[in-house]
Amino acid sequence: MRNTEADTLAELIEDCTELPRELRGEEARPHPEPGSATPWRVDDANYAQVADLDAYV
Repeated sequence: MRNTEADTLAELIEDCTELPRELRGEEARPHPEPGSATPWRVDDANYAQVADLDAYV
């Protein structure tokens, strides 16, 4: 492995593939599925944060 910073994306990818197997984790273990997102809620406090936004835009 090199100790220098990667100058290109290709060098960064190459550096990452040179990591020892014990640092890369288990390849066979699947990643868990993401859960459902919490619905967004906008309350009066959120509206107050942008109340004077038109003056700046």
